[in-house]
Amino acid sequence: MAHVEITEFSVTETVIGTTAGPPRHSLLRRIESLLGLMVEIPAAILVVAEIVILFAGVIARYVLHRPLIWSDELASMLFLWLAMLGAAVAFRRAEHMRMTAVIGSAPPAVRFYLDAVATCAALAFLVMIVHPAYEYAYEESFITTPALQISNTWRAAALPVGVCLMALFAMLRLARDGNVKALLAALLTVAGIIGVFWLAQPLLRPLGNLNLIIFFVGVAGFCVFAGVPIAFGFGLATFGYLALTTHTPLMVLVGRMDEGMSHLILLSVPLFVFLGLLIEMTGMARAMVAFLASLLGHVRGGLHYVLVGAMYLVSGISGSKAADMAAVAPVLFPEMKQRGARPGDLVALLAATGAQTETIPPSLVLITIGSVTGVSISALFTGGLLPGIVLAITLSVLVWWRYRSEDLSHVKRARGSQIAKTFMVALPAIALPFVIRYAVVEGIATATEVSTIGIVYSVIIGLLIYRRFDWRRLPSMLVETAALSGAILLIIGAATGMAWGLTQSGFSRSLASAMTGLPGGSASFIAVSIIAFVILGSVLEGIPAIVLFGPLLFPIAKAVGVHEVHYAMIIILAMGIGLFAPPFGVGYYAACAIGRVDPAQGMRPIWGYLVALLIGLIIVAIFPWISIGFL
Repeated sequence: MAHVEITEFSVTETVIGTTAGPPRHSLLRRIESLLGLMVEIPAAILVVAEIVILFAGVIARYVLHRPLIWSDELASMLFLWLAMLGAAVAFRRAEHMRMTAVIGSAPPAVRFYLDAVATCAALAFLVMIVHPAYEYAYEESFITTPALQISNTWRAAALPVGVCLMALFAMLRLARDGNVKALLAALLTVAGIIGVFWLAQPLLRPLGNLNLIIFFVGVAGFCVFAGVPIAFGFGLATFGYLALTTHTPLMVLVGRMDEGMSHLILLSVPLFVFLGLLIEMTGMARAMVAFLASLLGHVRGGLHYVLVGAMYLVSGISGSKAADMAAVAPVLFPEMKQRGARPGDLVALLAATGAQTETIPPSLVLITIGSVTGVSISALFTGGLLPGIVLAITLSVLVWWRYRSEDLSHVKRARGSQIAKTFMVALPAIALPFVIRYAVVEGIATATEVSTIGIVYSVIIGLLIYRRFDWRRLPSMLVETAALSGAILLIIGAATGMAWGLTQSGFSRSLASAMTGLPGGSASFIAVSIIAFVILGSVLEGIPAIVLFGPLLFPIAKAVGVHEVHYAMIIILAMGIGLFAPPFGVGYYAACAIGRVDPAQGMRPIWGYLVALLIGLIIVAIFPWISIGFL
């Protein structure tokens, strides 16, 4: 199945520690498997519980007109448990997002050492944060929830439990993998670096805001490039800054992480992830692609246009660009290769469409921006449609130029009856993205609630119309949903903690003063933002970059006269270009993994597509109406 292939081949989620030889401790592996099952089962149950509770709330409110006053509160309590258990599942499966461009080119022995260092660094953060997490959960025992009237410790206990589970998985991984010498070297390296910083504490405190560069640029940057999962790299930098240079109780960091992960809007993250898996499993994505292929397959470069259009329709629903690409590429690539398309060009265009569709609602990046900046989700959903079309047009112009001489003498044009048939088959699938977007934009349902409507719709369509519903895949899909959601939410929590540290230091005021004083006003601010987010997108991926810098930059954009929705579209597209641009953009390598193409083959053709995307981004930046004309 296409989605399974993502897990096996995705570079975005490279496995930590898999460079080791055969397992030395089968007992430890069995213990790890048993413990993993004990975490995966409740995580999967929590995904189902969230769907049931939120859909029940929708039915009670819109059908029975008797809202459940406790549904949001219960969903929020379970959500933190889902986030932390999902993060533990992701840690066990080594699916926390990290940058592997540097360590991927290292010799096997060095790579194993760096993988071990990454695991040790994550373990160090978990060990250091476990006591503050316990303190935070204890303090929450004095708070009673308003609707359910129970202690808030029942919710907050998810934090120390999740931290302990991840620490346990880290120790099991270190104990069962690799040679003792390399592991000891990795442990000594991490312990030595932490010891140096601890001894340097008297020297750090007098440095003031210079510590921001040391920790949030130096430590965080070193962790990211060394292959430490992004969430733990952020956590180490923030923990070190607060512990060594301030008098802030470390429990506050846990509180900020909780705040970042528990925003009610983010409840839609696991639901949209599960919805994306349903669309692939039920064949809805395949039906959409088949219709577009019958419509444009006979045109020069036609299947390339189909790829652009299919990504536009599918994108944003799954919460994972890898899932979007995996739903479309396996359907189109075989036929495109038969027509003479070069594999390198195919993965280059696939990566480019991943960047092009970052603003297509209900993109999780849009939902994240709304949650951290307060911008209307409905406005973002409305504003995200046209920028994606503009970039689709610039990509299509380049496709037309590159394939203007394609030989299609052997390709038969689909008859009108065939097009009509594929359209009727695809109509229920094509309707889903528009139903979701319409419901949110018109205020019929929130972004969280509408995802449950989409799930129920997909189940009904899969069972009754497409008759492709593999019940045996549901458990693995639920676990995969929990793991991906946990990885995303832990990054959001860690980035929220870092953003809070930056704000408390006064950095946001200094940044606002510097950027509002740029010569050229809003034009200079937009240009600097584009450059910054292209770089951030290539290093941090989208969501952590947005969470970290969104709260700092959006007030500045407003101060210099840039509409917040227009600015959101600009930075999302810039971040997307960086995410899919080699040599550091992990999205490009994910596209190569899904297409099973050597990354070297796509290096040359992708630059043309990136230029086309940049031209489209400049057009969006120059003409604000594209983003805000329909608000």
